[in-house]
Amino acid sequence: MTFEETYLNDNILDALYDMHFEEMTPIQEKCIPQILDGHDVLGVAQTGTGKTAAYLLPILSMLDDGNYPEDAINCVVMAPTRELAQQIDQAMEGFAYYMPHVSSIAVYGGNDGGRFDQELKSLRGGAPVVIATPGRLLSHLKVGNLNLSKTSFFVLDEADRMLDMGFIDDIMQITKLLPQDCQKVMFSATMPSKVRELAVSLLHNPIEVKLKVSRPADKILQQAYVCYDPQKLQIIDHLFKNGDLRRVIIFCGKKDRVKDINRQLSRLKINCAPMHSDLTQAERDDVMYRFKAGMVDVLVATDIVARGIDIDDIRIVINFDVPHDAEDYVHRIGRTARADRDGQAITLVNDRDIQRFLQIEHFLGKEVEKLPLPEGLGEGPEYKAQAGGKSSHGRRHGGHHRGGGHNRGRKDKGRDGKRNTK
Repeated sequence: MTFEETYLNDNILDALYDMHFEEMTPIQEKCIPQILDGHDVLGVAQTGTGKTAAYLLPILSMLDDGNYPEDAINCVVMAPTRELAQQIDQAMEGFAYYMPHVSSIAVYGGNDGGRFDQELKSLRGGAPVVIATPGRLLSHLKVGNLNLSKTSFFVLDEADRMLDMGFIDDIMQITKLLPQDCQKVMFSATMPSKVRELAVSLLHNPIEVKLKVSRPADKILQQAYVCYDPQKLQIIDHLFKNGDLRRVIIFCGKKDRVKDINRQLSRLKINCAPMHSDLTQAERDDVMYRFKAGMVDVLVATDIVARGIDIDDIRIVINFDVPHDAEDYVHRIGRTARADRDGQAITLVNDRDIQRFLQIEHFLGKEVEKLPLPEGLGEGPEYKAQAGGKSSHGRRHGGHHRGGGHNRGRKDKGRDGKRNTK
């Protein structure tokens, strides 16, 4: 389905034409008409499926058509991180190119007083679209810098990350200030029970759109070690001694685990840095800058960096803990093998996580290669399903390590670049 088959207005279509966008992605095809029709929408889709455009395009189209107060915050888009807020703001600039009266401001923490003053000036002037992280927006609300009583659209992007980062109280405080007739859109990459509960509390008779999680790219070499917890750090030490493991992300399930593993890796003289929700925005920015610049070889992180941040040259992803489900597994290992590069994903599976990893393999439709434990570590647990499960894997793992602008067929445009609709 093409964008022109919807009733997005001409200014949006002109911008899409200039950007060479013609065919909608599945999430856009399912969400755009529903949002244009005024429904609350709950969308479940992976990063990279085009969900930002799925909510921005219809909202911008409706704002541009008019009948919204000029002195109000007409739309609020909530994002879990500064980086995502900036990406959404940049996308908005392109989509709203032919809409001089529909502007946006990105509001996020970790800045100096000058930035805060700029935000204050724009907010008091009634910026049509505010793209914000929860904490920063709440700070402005508490001191009376903005009023949401006339807001017509509210978008909660990457809701699962919001909850993982502890923003639930901030979100609830913000949404209580919205008018009852505010149209709400909520997107999440996964749908655990806590996200479902949030959707029930925020959305009114929502249209639910869920895309199947795509399997990881074939060019990702997926491998696993079946081991006991005390063997995990020894495995990583072995990997680092036997290969060039720069550009590595190690994912852990909890922030306390990240802190502990980072300390232990530092003792092993591994050039690493932690990334978790207890860091300030300035600290996160510094860690990401040093990692992207090659000043840090290994990033030890929670799922805070599993989605939404573009790092194209990750060589290896190591799951220190097995992810909660197949969706999280796909998001994590999807950090590698990007931009036509090859990549490797290694998962450390302890005895308690065997059943969970079997479920991930079931989703993948294949068995992930199990590597023998490095020499001297002894045997690992037996890899088999628990009672009631089903698996043909019944071997123990141990022993010696063996390797390691085109023409879209649209209406003619005039010399000024606008479509000729006469």
